[in-house]
Amino acid sequence: MTDHLKSLPVVLSGEQLTVDDPRAGCIRIYADGPDSGAAKRAGRPRPVLLVHSINASASAHEVKPIFNGLKQRHPTYALDLPGFGHSERSERDYLQPLMADAIVGAARTISERHGGSPVDALAVSLSCEFLAKAALQAPELISTLGMVSPTGFAKNAPRKGSAEEDFGKPKVLKFLKLPRIGKLLYRLLSSRPSIRFFLRKTWGSKDIDDEMFETSCAMAKHPHAHRAPYYFLSGYLFSANIGPAYGAIEQPVWMAHGTRGDFTDYSRTEPIDGRSNWKLRVYDNTGALPYFEVPEQFVTDYLDFLSAEATETSQAA
Repeated sequence: MTDHLKSLPVVLSGEQLTVDDPRAGCIRIYADGPDSGAAKRAGRPRPVLLVHSINASASAHEVKPIFNGLKQRHPTYALDLPGFGHSERSERDYLQPLMADAIVGAARTISERHGGSPVDALAVSLSCEFLAKAALQAPELISTLGMVSPTGFAKNAPRKGSAEEDFGKPKVLKFLKLPRIGKLLYRLLSSRPSIRFFLRKTWGSKDIDDEMFETSCAMAKHPHAHRAPYYFLSGYLFSANIGPAYGAIEQPVWMAHGTRGDFTDYSRTEPIDGRSNWKLRVYDNTGALPYFEVPEQFVTDYLDFLSAEATETSQAA
């Protein structure tokens, strides 16, 4: 691990795993919770994998309230996606397949630590698209999916092309990679006023989480922090049409979102209409990250979902 990565804050409790995945590169995974090396034994809870959202200063710190709530009951893991947090930030193409590969690689590592048990995985915002593709790519590794404020259901979401294609704009990426231009823009987007502005849009309120804000500011100081966000800003991390991928998921899905802020449009649900494996939970008067505002209720609801699905699976077996 480079000195730059060592200078970043350690954002979650427990063990810190560094996995050199053959497809995703070097990724960081935080691990905490009860030891369940015999997870396949009846009555032992499955491990849970949490995946943060995508923005200019993202990392596993964004899922801290869920991590802390779940680790009391489940072996709980949180991933830094490629280009973020303590994971590899090398000069490469940051595309959806890379992110899906990282989730699959993390799920495989966790499964091996728990006797071959599949994982319950939960992602936030745009990373729900990566999780959907990972679940289709390796259904044997991912037992259930949690999606918090997933992209792809808004009226203006990309709907042209296939789920495998991205929404990338080559000219925008080329512009961002011009010497000085992109880095200057990134510094503006990742400044303290900008991060505060975007968090307020996410919350739909000025009353944001101070620790989340400070950690986001710290994560943006890495000298290569701009690399993955370039691909985010130019559309490459968005699917051209994620709907068919959502509709193809066969595992149980728990979808949650708030009603406040700029991320409340879930009006185009045609891909999942009539799908009995999707369960929806709406948190009134919260922003796009409801687990920061009603953490106990959120964790309880998610645990209830996991418990119900585990019981159903056990009965079916």
